[in-house]
Amino acid sequence: MDMWKFFDITHREHILCNPMSLEKLDQLITLLRLKPGARVLEIATGKGEFIIRLAERYRQMTGTGIDFSPYCIAEVRKKHQTRVPDAQLSFLEMDGAEYLPETLESFDLVACIGASWIYGGHRGTLNALYRMATPESWIVVGEPYWRHEPEGEYLQAIGVTRSDFGTHYQNVEVGREHGLEAVYTLVSSQDDWDKYEGLQWYAAETWASDHQNDPDVETVLKRVRENKTAYLRWGRETLGWAIYVFRKGGYGGSK
Repeated sequence: MDMWKFFDITHREHILCNPMSLEKLDQLITLLRLKPGARVLEIATGKGEFIIRLAERYRQMTGTGIDFSPYCIAEVRKKHQTRVPDAQLSFLEMDGAEYLPETLESFDLVACIGASWIYGGHRGTLNALYRMATPESWIVVGEPYWRHEPEGEYLQAIGVTRSDFGTHYQNVEVGREHGLEAVYTLVSSQDDWDKYEGLQWYAAETWASDHQNDPDVETVLKRVRENKTAYLRWGRETLGWAIYVFRKGGYGGSK
């Protein structure tokens, strides 16, 4: 089954395609305090809620959003035209790992929230974003973390290894190794997680009911129900998620 179709089905009820609340996202946007003319790059922009809200708040910024999903790119372009039609935003449907700006160190804010797999993990993501960020800039990433040691059955169920994610502390320290200081973190609550996961179950079941003749119905339901079991049995207590706000070029912040 096409992965982007699956993602579109399971996230059709979501505003954000990650376990973060809109209230916390707005708090982040306020803290960033972008200057007029700031250049923003978001890798894996998803439905684009972050970059659209940034443009609503900081009218003089320019922004580029990258995503490989044709469904997401279509939705974010529609949001652009309906919510901030005058904003200087552009969106590219492509693999974020293949995007290279014309000039390195050219963005005042570089973000990749919840898609570090694009660059092979948290460390690779920070390394890639660092090279695209100006000497005085923000680097914002969203990343899972282990609340406690995961059981082997859980790892097998979700198809990851223990080393794929670090602890909350380790995620911060990886930034420090890159010369980045974590100046803030926004940590998803249990309610944030339950909403994110639960909306996927709801979306899949209602979609399947409305599209009973679709050849992918059984695949969607099987995968979502297996994920639901893994979340309720292990993930709810084991896996956390946070947005990490790093500062490049602060006091002592050189790589």
